[in-house]
Amino acid sequence: MTDGDNSTYSDFLASKAPRPNASGLDVVPPLNPALKPHQADCVAFGLRQGRWGCFLDTGLGKTITQLEWCHHAAAATNGMALILTPLAVAAQIVREADRFGYQARQIRSQSEAGPGINVCNYDMLDALDPSAFGAVALDESSILKSFTGKTTRNLIEAFSGTRFRMAATATPAPNDHMELGNHAEFLGIMSSTEMLTRFFINDTEHASQKWRIKRHAEQDFWDWMASWARMAETPADLGHDASEYILPPLNVMRHKAAGDIRAPAGALFSMEVSATTLHDVKRQTADARAAMCASLVPSEGACLLWCDTDYEADALRAAIPDAVEVRGSMDARQKEDRLTAFATGTARVLITKPSVAGFGMNWQHCNVMIFAGRSFSYEAWYQAVRRCWRFGQTRPVDCHLIVAEGEDQIGRVIDRKSADHSKMKRAMASAMKRAGQKSETRVKYQPNHKGKIPSWLFSA
Repeated sequence: MTDGDNSTYSDFLASKAPRPNASGLDVVPPLNPALKPHQADCVAFGLRQGRWGCFLDTGLGKTITQLEWCHHAAAATNGMALILTPLAVAAQIVREADRFGYQARQIRSQSEAGPGINVCNYDMLDALDPSAFGAVALDESSILKSFTGKTTRNLIEAFSGTRFRMAATATPAPNDHMELGNHAEFLGIMSSTEMLTRFFINDTEHASQKWRIKRHAEQDFWDWMASWARMAETPADLGHDASEYILPPLNVMRHKAAGDIRAPAGALFSMEVSATTLHDVKRQTADARAAMCASLVPSEGACLLWCDTDYEADALRAAIPDAVEVRGSMDARQKEDRLTAFATGTARVLITKPSVAGFGMNWQHCNVMIFAGRSFSYEAWYQAVRRCWRFGQTRPVDCHLIVAEGEDQIGRVIDRKSADHSKMKRAMASAMKRAGQKSETRVKYQPNHKGKIPSWLFSA
C-alpha cells in the first residue's frame, strides 16, 4: 500500500468519527468590533455550529460572547433570545449589555419578555415559555452537573427543540468528565449514555460508579469535544496573543483556628476531618474562625468573606457587625440589592456562600478574600476564588484561609481535583490546536484499488 493509500484510508477513518451536525448559520455576519479576537472566533464558531459549549475561563469574556451570539441567533430565528443565569447575575449581564449596546432586559415571567435578549434567573424557568425563544444560553452551565437532577432534566426537555443552544461556564466538569455528557445532551450533540458507552469504561477497581476514559479513545474523546465546544485558560489556547491576560499573584495564606476539638461520640482517637465529620468540626470552631476572620478584615477597601453554613454566617455577623450578608433564605430582590451594593462599592464588606454568589459575579474591585473554612468541593473553591482573582484584576489578591486541626485532608483532596481539572484543560487545548490544523473540508473516501476477479468465478 502506498503512502497515498494510507492518507486516503486515514481520511476515510476520520470521516467516521462522531461529529455534530451544524445547525447554525452558513455565513457569519459582521461581529461587534468590541470583541477581542479570541471572543470573535468563539462567537463565529458558535453561530456556525448553532449548538455549542463556551468554556472560557473567568475573565476571558463569556458575557460579551453570549450577548453577541444571542444577538445574531435571535435575528436568525424569531428575534427573541433567552439567557438563563444564577441569581443576581442577571442584573450584571443587563449592565454589560447596556455598556456594549445590546437590547436586553431582565425578566421574571413570560409576560415581561420581548424582542432582543431576555435575561432570567434559573429559578424562574417555570414562569417562562421555552418555545417562545429562538435561542437559549445557559450562563454558568455547570448547573447541568447532576444527570438525574430535576433542574438538569427540566432544562434538557424544555429546550430540546430550540435550534440555537449555548452552554457557558469556566468549569464544565471540574473533577468528573461525565458532567460533560450532560452538556452534550442539553445541546443535542449526544446523549450522556452514548458518550459513556463510546468513550468511557466503568472502573470497578476503584468504585462501582467511577468512569474513566478508555486509554485508546482519549484523543478521540477530546477531538470530539473540540468539534462542538471552545475551551481556553488564556487566548493563547485559541491561537491568539495573551499578553494582556496575565493574572496578578494569588497569595493563599493559611491561619490555624484555635479551639479544643472533640472527637465524635464513640471515636477512640482524635479525628481527621472527612466529609462525614466536617460539620462537627465546623460547629465546634465557628466562633474561633469568625474571630480570626474579623482580625483579618482590612480597615479600608472591599473585603469578601466566604462561609459554607448559616451558623458560620451567624458567627461572622456577630464578629463583624458592619458587614452585609447575603444568604439563601433571603428573597431574590434582597439578594440582588445586596450583591449589587457590594459590586458598586456601596457595601464594603460582604459575607456570603459559594453556593449563593460563587458563580458569575465580577468583583475585580476586591482583592482581599477570607474563607472561614472550605468544603471538599473543588468547584466551589475554584469559582469563589475566581470572583476576584480573574483577568481584569490589577492588584495581587490576598486569600486568607482559616483552617482547624485535622483539615489537611481537605487540602489534599482539593489539590488532587485541581490537578485533574488542569489536565482536562490541557487535553482540550491540544485537541483544539489539532482541529485548527485540519482542513475544514474533509476528503471523501475514494476507492482506487483495481481488483481482479478470479477466473474460477467464471467457471461453469
